[in-house]
Amino acid sequence: MTDRFPDIAAAAVRQIPAGVVLDGELLMLVEGRLSFDALQRRLVTAPAKARQLVAAVPASYVAFDLLAVAGVDLRTQRWTVRRGRLEQLATSFSPPLQLTPVTADLEEAREWFDVLPAAMGVEGLVVKGAATRYVGGRREWLKVKHRATREFLIGGVLGPIARPEVVIAGLYRGDDLVIVGRTVPLSPAQSAELGAVLTPAKPGHPWPDKITSQRWGGKDSKKPLTQVEPLVVAEVAADAATQAGQVRHSMRFIRLRPDLTPDDLDQLDS
Repeated sequence: MTDRFPDIAAAAVRQIPAGVVLDGELLMLVEGRLSFDALQRRLVTAPAKARQLVAAVPASYVAFDLLAVAGVDLRTQRWTVRRGRLEQLATSFSPPLQLTPVTADLEEAREWFDVLPAAMGVEGLVVKGAATRYVGGRREWLKVKHRATREFLIGGVLGPIARPEVVIAGLYRGDDLVIVGRTVPLSPAQSAELGAVLTPAKPGHPWPDKITSQRWGGKDSKKPLTQVEPLVVAEVAADAATQAGQVRHSMRFIRLRPDLTPDDLDQLDS
């Protein structure tokens, strides 16, 4: 990580005292919005070229918890204690190091939840209890994701076409039908509803015969993809996290949209 993010590493050496352990996250902004694409490009860039990207698309490190100070373990302390110590430490921070904002005001949290996903591409909020300790390997917090409904074409499914298990969604980029995401498993009622309207793909469908069982890779095996004619429009619930126009997390099927045709849907950017 250090050779891909020399700007963050240098700032950490300058600004973070020895014996401090932080919990935080790397992020990158492009035109004021969080960009997972830019972060991925930095991660896969050769170290020699990574330095060239620093000025063009700078990274930031956002700290949200403090685990140790001067070598003293703070993980058994209440979150409010750790946060107070972190805020003291962060008074000397300057970009690219930042402190994540927090609020105990419910109305302010609701405003963040409603505004930030559209404004900055934030996925949602993380909710922590004031008395919680930092426990390794276990989440003592809750992530509340902001989900908006969107329309996609059904270009394929996992499982038989008459009883689909998962929808593979797509959108056109020009004349190319591109996979943009998948849903969580369908309920029996949803499966029956879709099975009644889907038709097998004609020859020349652009998608592969198999697809990884998890959208973003891993050690999982590939599963057969049942290709369907991309004529049926579905409304799904999806969060704000995207990469190159593709939804990073699984979506939830809401309903069919027989009132819409493929021509009614927006295309992916070229």
